[in-house]
Amino acid sequence: MIKNQEKSEVIIYTDGACKNNPGPGGWAAILIYKAQEKIISGKESFTTNNRMELLAVINALNSLKFSCEISLYTDSQYVQNGITKWLPGWRKKNWRTSNGSAVKNQDLWELLDLATKKHNISWHWVKAHNGNAINERVDYLARQAILCDK
Repeated sequence: MIKNQEKSEVIIYTDGACKNNPGPGGWAAILIYKAQEKIISGKESFTTNNRMELLAVINALNSLKFSCEISLYTDSQYVQNGITKWLPGWRKKNWRTSNGSAVKNQDLWELLDLATKKHNISWHWVKAHNGNAINERVDYLARQAILCDK
């Protein structure tokens, strides 16, 4: 258990996948705390890859019961840039992009923004399909989630 103000250090890898984008989609996350590993995943019958990427991160963060120090790894530049660069401007412009159009997936960006509040997160982008073993596993799990019957 976490004592006093001490925060747990958690490593999270996330990925989303979509068949025919849009189409059936899956998401997955691997959460690592000390020597323990937790895998979560889910699917939607009709969605986009970007929505699955966002849901992977949202569900991973929301699965944590305590405030944590997190190193979060994603191969999605959409998620990486959105959360670290674009989100403050979108909020300031009432969820409009720099060219004035509505922000896509605003509902999930708002959920992600909320999910990040209780954690201290260090965001990391990893190149997909480039030999990072955990990223390859979470990619496989996201693609497998599309096929699950649950």
